[in-house]
Amino acid sequence: MALVERIKNICLKPSAEWPVIAEESTSTRDLVIGYVVPLAAIGPVATFIGNSVIGRSVPFIGSYRVPMVSGLSMAVFSYVMAMVGVFIISLIINALAPTFGGEKNSAQSLKLAVYSFTPGWIAGVLHILTSLSLLALIAGLYGLYLLYLGLPRLMKCPPEKAVGYTVVAALCAIVLTALLSAAGGMVGRAGMMGSGGLSGLPNRGPSASVQFDKDSPLGKLQEMGKALAENNKKMEIAQKSGNPAAQAAAAMQGLGAILGGGKHVDPVGIDQLKPFIPTTFAGLAKTSSNAEKTGVAGFMVSKAEASYSDRAQKNITLEISDAGGATGLLGLAGWASVQGEREDENGFERTGKQDGRLVHEKGSKHGGNNEFTVVLGDRFVVSAKGRGIDLGDIKSAVASLDLAKLEAMKGEGVQK
Repeated sequence: MALVERIKNICLKPSAEWPVIAEESTSTRDLVIGYVVPLAAIGPVATFIGNSVIGRSVPFIGSYRVPMVSGLSMAVFSYVMAMVGVFIISLIINALAPTFGGEKNSAQSLKLAVYSFTPGWIAGVLHILTSLSLLALIAGLYGLYLLYLGLPRLMKCPPEKAVGYTVVAALCAIVLTALLSAAGGMVGRAGMMGSGGLSGLPNRGPSASVQFDKDSPLGKLQEMGKALAENNKKMEIAQKSGNPAAQAAAAMQGLGAILGGGKHVDPVGIDQLKPFIPTTFAGLAKTSSNAEKTGVAGFMVSKAEASYSDRAQKNITLEISDAGGATGLLGLAGWASVQGEREDENGFERTGKQDGRLVHEKGSKHGGNNEFTVVLGDRFVVSAKGRGIDLGDIKSAVASLDLAKLEAMKGEGVQK
């Protein structure tokens, strides 16, 4: 089938198109060359144009343009990884099939992965403009819907198990995307180093093994890689055993290692977070509160929050979260390195480090909401948002909490 016709059908008439795809005997070579190669290039090319030709506008920083060498390096890397990524996702889909009552079939799983990526690849053109990037994300989410519709047809799983199958596969895709994005950032930095954009990293011979600071983003990524290498050994053992349940468990452990930054992190219980929620906050009485610990095995987070009000014009919400299983991603988050400030006629925002902690504050000049957030130990996030209360009072209220005690708990639940 012609490329344009297939794109139109899978995006607009997926329920009718999946049965057609299921019966096709397209070779891997034809599928890759005729479909993946042209479509996977759209996003990297658009991003290169947006980053290095048009330029970007970043909150707090202003306008910037990525150097051509760095931009081209990231584009080539992203293009290659887009093609590699779809193969990895197809392998995961195939490996999980028996767990959800399906049938393993590598050819069908590859077709399923490739065609489910179609909306995201097509919408990659929107990355030319930052303001349109959200639409590209929505297109990617539509790809999950295509995956949900295709699983029963191509992998023969019972329809009632398609939701769970989709969720696990989606988690794998999200984590894989995050990891590849982090690796892409490393490639971009390497390109900038080549053009004089960065300095200060270890200067060693080509055969030397570079060890980054374990507390730096690159160091965290390095530790993550070591953990995945160990997990790969478990995956090999599980595959040799022929036990689908063991294979799925090993895969989930690998994802947990990625999200935890090379470690498995179980968030603290809600009973440990609730004591940090006071009965009065910023001089206001507590009107409601709740706490929860949610997620799936290896990807748990916990949160406690409360609302305070004087029943008139003042109100404030306090939220304390433990990133738990996503601690690694929080530590690697790109925004953590952004520092600056912005101000206009409506208000201001500031992001930076205070006492070694990342903080973000936002103030209104017209009586709107004021916000203050602080990240503790790359794990706990304390956020307060209030109306009718000065930003200074909100900051003082947050400072009155026992932040040191909360930060000291960053090692709890961490398993190597």
